Amino acid sequence: MTADFRLDRTLSAPQLEDVLRQVGAERYHIRHPFHRLMVDGALTRGQMQAWALNRYCYQATIPAKDAIILSRIEDRALRRAWRERIVDHDGDATSPGGIERWIQLARGLGLDAEVVASQRLALPATRFAVLAYLRLVEKRTLLEAIASSLTEMFSPQVIGERVSAILQRYPYIDADTLGYFTPRLTQAPRDVDVALAYVREHARTQDTQQQVVDALITKCDILWSMLDALHFAYVEPRFVPPGAFVPEDAG
Repeated sequence: MTADFRLDRTLSAPQLEDVLRQVGAERYHIRHPFHRLMVDGALTRGQMQAWALNRYCYQATIPAKDAIILSRIEDRALRRAWRERIVDHDGDATSPGGIERWIQLARGLGLDAEVVASQRLALPATRFAVLAYLRLVEKRTLLEAIASSLTEMFSPQVIGERVSAILQRYPYIDADTLGYFTPRLTQAPRDVDVALAYVREHARTQDTQQQVVDALITKCDILWSMLDALHFAYVEPRFVPPGAFVPEDAG
């Protein structure tokens, strides 16, 4: 394997997992300057609002993404396991899901829930990135679609860092506002176990293993590009596209 994650041989399952984790170490958005500003306490309230409003577009799309994957799965046991992801985000009759908890986060930052849910003030690049993710899981192989979800291997690290830093450095944000993240600390590892088991079973050649690696890279690129757009619009050079959210403290 070279530095650009091109495989030169077929790997064992543990070796493949090591490569996937290295992809995350190098390309997951925990390294992005916008995230670093967030955990350093350097973002304004308006910049935090812009992050929550735009990230909602991604959060709201997760059940649709998982429904596409679910529709492509033929194994009943895997379908049963995968549909838990949809309940996690949509909720059920007894408890709210991740989408509702993200709206709670947006409200806690002072945003109007209806405006956030409409997605009409999101950055164009955010919408394009979310659409690219839907197209990935729809058009590529099922193996690649499932592999793209493996960014969840890295989410507990970013959640742990983000939550503690926000509570420490942004006094107007409390633990209830960040309630979205607590369930993800157990949901994400469960989901990773399911996806990794599928990848281990079905990525046994150099070609299929390369597909898995490339799918994870593409997903990391999608998440990275969303923060690129936020940084360009709200940090430097602060060029907000026409029709997108403008924070009250933008001046």
